Amino acid sequence: MYVSELGEQFHRARLRPEIVHLDSAAAGRSSNAVIGAISAHLWRETERGSYIAADDRATEIARDKRDLASLIGHTSDELAFRESARAALRALLTYWNLPVTTTVWVAKNEFGPNLVEFERRGFAVRPLPDADVVGHVDTDALENMLQFEQPDFIHICHIGSMSGVVQPITRIVEIAHAADVPVVVDMAQSAGHVPTVTGADVVYGTSRKWLTGPRGVGFVAVRKDALRHVEVETSEAFVAGRLGLGVAVSEVLSIGQQRVFRELAAIGRHTRERLDGIGSWEVLEPIDEPSAITTLAPPPGWQPSDVAAARDKLLSLGILVTCADSWRAPLATEQSVLRISPHLDVERADLDRLADALRTMGY
Repeated sequence: MYVSELGEQFHRARLRPEIVHLDSAAAGRSSNAVIGAISAHLWRETERGSYIAADDRATEIARDKRDLASLIGHTSDELAFRESARAALRALLTYWNLPVTTTVWVAKNEFGPNLVEFERRGFAVRPLPDADVVGHVDTDALENMLQFEQPDFIHICHIGSMSGVVQPITRIVEIAHAADVPVVVDMAQSAGHVPTVTGADVVYGTSRKWLTGPRGVGFVAVRKDALRHVEVETSEAFVAGRLGLGVAVSEVLSIGQQRVFRELAAIGRHTRERLDGIGSWEVLEPIDEPSAITTLAPPPGWQPSDVAAARDKLLSLGILVTCADSWRAPLATEQSVLRISPHLDVERADLDRLADALRTMGY
């Protein structure tokens, strides 16, 4: 039995996996239609030539761009494609006319490789205070801080790489804009997963996770009335991948994005309820956190290598999860966790199988 009412529909649109796939936060499983669109365009490029094949699909590409832009709260003329979320961030930081001594404020769930991009450019990085033990940004503290000091921009991971906590982006943007501070949002883990119309000045993300599009396609949207001189488009294009992403987005919109968000939040709740305390593994998110990502802290005394070994053992049993090491969020933690990220087709039996395996590896 599927956890989600949409589970059967999501399943029918895809090949059945050979494993229990609980790793959508790494890469979701594309539908047959997405794979078909990519393959068909690659054949057209062979038959017609790459540039002519792209011109033949100009109307479809423009429609797909509008669909994705609407999902993330921007217009299609503000949207550009890059190879990945990290490539999108690099392009933004390269072409944005920032001061030599740039200051950026971040949440403590900031993705480690993003911090590397800031630090290699000499940015001064300041973590924002948390409102609670799970890591939500303290928006009251942010509002107070902005009365005395303004960074050049605020950068927020909507959902981090090693936690299912959803940051209060809309409120952060509202507070920052009242102080004339731009906000950049990393939507790598949130696009197709939670509501992403935030009012932020810049958003960027990737195709391959919760949208279940192909790898090798990222996107960035820069609000024209906020940053007028940032050009992030690239002349090279994986057109087949963009068409595949367009199909993936259309699938979300055809179901109804709000329904998808609700179902994924319900899956997250069910996963946490099912796994918390099994074999002394501890769920780190609040039970009702509105995301499908669950992270499990290991039993007391375990080392990072033990968590990696647990991930490997699960894979040997046919269960795919991620060992999320501390480099993913170095401002937040020093421990490694197991990250569980099922999509709409997760079955109750899948979670039961995971729970049984965890019980044998815990206490």
